[in-house]
Amino acid sequence: RNYDLLLEHDLPIVGEVKLAVTHHLIVLQGTTIDQVRRIYSHPQGLAQCERYLRTLKNVEIVATYDTAGSAKMIKDGNLTDTAAIASERAAQAFGLEILESGIQDYANNFTRFLLIGRETVPLGEPDKTTIVFTVANEAGALFKALSVFALREIDMTKLESRPIPDRPFEYLFYADLAINREEFRCARALMHLAEFAPSVRTLGSYPSWREIEQPQ
Repeated sequence: RNYDLLLEHDLPIVGEVKLAVTHHLIVLQGTTIDQVRRIYSHPQGLAQCERYLRTLKNVEIVATYDTAGSAKMIKDGNLTDTAAIASERAAQAFGLEILESGIQDYANNFTRFLLIGRETVPLGEPDKTTIVFTVANEAGALFKALSVFALREIDMTKLESRPIPDRPFEYLFYADLAINREEFRCARALMHLAEFAPSVRTLGSYPSWREIEQPQ
């Protein structure tokens, strides 16, 4: 859905941030696990805690628009039979209790956030480019599209497809390339792709995220 929004607005990607995400089961003060009959959270949060959720019996799982918003719903509604999957900060913000800590499936759980702006001024030296393209509905079309990067030894770090609204069985392909779009190889690859791809759009060229070592 976030990718779809990038297409709807002319706002380029200027950077990215990858944050470690720790999920907690949070409730009203005094609520016990035996009282919980439903759990609220964003679909992504629910998916990242699937193993834990499978251990619970007779609990309804409810997808909401936001993890912190789920915590707010519990607070505002004084819901003593409901828990939320959200962050420690959300629990603190709404005066809720953490019933279970670190319930995500994987300890190294990271979420990627894109930084967008009105001007294409990257926050550092660009070394990553995100594009979106379509291919013709014919045999080998996607293979040809990917070949323009392979032939130039351009590393594609991510490829994701999304259905095109109102066009059944047709897809948009979002790709991350480990290269600045201004580099000759990338520019030529995109020109080559445009020769047979019905549409090609660059969403941004920006510096890839690198963790900053914190002082001891």
